[in-house]
Amino acid sequence: MASTSDIRNGLCINFNHDFWQITEFLHVKPGKGNAFVRCKLKSLTTGKVLEHTFPSGATLDDVRVERRTYQFLYPDEFGFNFMNNETFEQVSIPEDMVDGKEFMKEGQEVEILFHAETEKPLMCELPAHIVLEVIDAEPGVRGNTATNATKNATVETGAIIQVPLFVDAGEKIKVDTRTKSYIERVKQ
Repeated sequence: MASTSDIRNGLCINFNHDFWQITEFLHVKPGKGNAFVRCKLKSLTTGKVLEHTFPSGATLDDVRVERRTYQFLYPDEFGFNFMNNETFEQVSIPEDMVDGKEFMKEGQEVEILFHAETEKPLMCELPAHIVLEVIDAEPGVRGNTATNATKNATVETGAIIQVPLFVDAGEKIKVDTRTKSYIERVKQ
């Protein structure tokens, strides 16, 4: 059991008969009344995001999870298949449990969260930043760079993201998989 003083980003709890991960939290001590903790929770089974307020001192049913590094092998009709590089154990995960699946390419390493007691996979996360090659980009218009103008670009995984006008096909860019946005151009 944990209390509200143990709340931190990434903590997994059992709440309303589901497993939730705390993504954001804020301890609030108003001038009048009791303190409370405002949290943003993400369901590990459905991906749904929920905001909830816990009173100060409330007990939480924390869940023990393990993060393990796996390598993406291939997609099939049942979902995505991954392999543990140390034990060569393979696991198949449904598409809806994978965050940022549009940026996944074969051989890429990901982290899979497992429920420690049942060994059931809960969620798959890509690294926060990955490098991808731009396959197709609309041509930029010369002189239209005074503002933060963007254009559509297709990366090697087939995902379409917004990039600045100076990015051309064949270049490598760094992408934030959480926000699905362009970060910077990578030098070859």
